Amino acid sequence: MNLTRSSIALYIGLVFISGAILGGFGDHVYGTYRVSPAKSGKAPKSPEDVRRGIIDFWKSHLKLTDDQVVKVGLIMDETRARMDEVHRGTIPAQQEIRREQMDKMRAMLSPEQKVEYDRLQKEREDRMKKGGPRGGPGGF
Repeated sequence: MNLTRSSIALYIGLVFISGAILGGFGDHVYGTYRVSPAKSGKAPKSPEDVRRGIIDFWKSHLKLTDDQVVKVGLIMDETRARMDEVHRGTIPAQQEIRREQMDKMRAMLSPEQKVEYDRLQKEREDRMKKGGPRGGPGGF
């Protein structure tokens, strides 16, 4: 088959347009079924709400008895305590990695940039202490 330049350009254009349409549709579907609390306007669920939802799910799907529901709750409580312990154990290592990153960043900056960097870091730390949004690129 002998294709002309115009037919090749048409095919490339069609592929581009179909990709854009498919990408837009995929983004819509993803946003519809996987929406973060910030985008949905709903407050994030508390750990207790999540726990209750999981127990209700298993209770309805597995037809758990009241005794089994109590046991599932205890299992979940134990698991959460263990997960919290593991997480707490990694915090010092995470802080050390972050401190090393900050030291490397400061080492490459000019004196003027260091002043601005320190100011931005202080703002970030203040926001995190207050529990506010991280904001900025990459959660900075």
